Amino acid sequence: MSLYALLLIALGMSMDAFAVALAKGAAVRMPPRKIAATALVFGTVEALTPLAGWVGGFYAKPFISEWDHWAAFVLLGGLGLKMMHEGLSGEAEDARENKRESWWLTVLTAFGTSIDSMIVGVGLAFMEVNIAFAAAIIGMATTVLVAVGLTVGRALGVLFGRRAEFAGGLVLIAIGTWTLLSHLGLIG
Repeated sequence: MSLYALLLIALGMSMDAFAVALAKGAAVRMPPRKIAATALVFGTVEALTPLAGWVGGFYAKPFISEWDHWAAFVLLGGLGLKMMHEGLSGEAEDARENKRESWWLTVLTAFGTSIDSMIVGVGLAFMEVNIAFAAAIIGMATTVLVAVGLTVGRALGVLFGRRAEFAGGLVLIAIGTWTLLSHLGLIG
């Protein structure tokens, strides 16, 4: 597989995480250190899931494909509803700076956006590809795009306040719903 093809796969696998990062950045003001840590969590999870898929190979595909869309829907939808609630709750704008998000919620969100990467890993098991290199490229692309998304989202949050948090919640619900409906064959 060419480097160009790997980069396209990496960008494709990173788009959900980028969208989540935009929403998260708008909802929670993060200092640069927290942005870097969050981006690394997303990048690491995004790099590990294709490795897990590759190891699982062909035999895991039927099991994974039966529930991956439901897991993404529940994780992203739940987080989206939480963000929408907080956006409507009248929480003071300054409180966003002090909002703490648990490490586990970050990991779960990262996992929710990377489940499809596991399926990609299964596909890569049947191609001539260095899976460690491919996973590293996917992880690096995700890390960079999440950092950019958090930073841009932060600027949007400053401009639009609670409306940005509400909109971010809608985006997460839309991603989860699209994932579910596309896997169920209801949309293209």
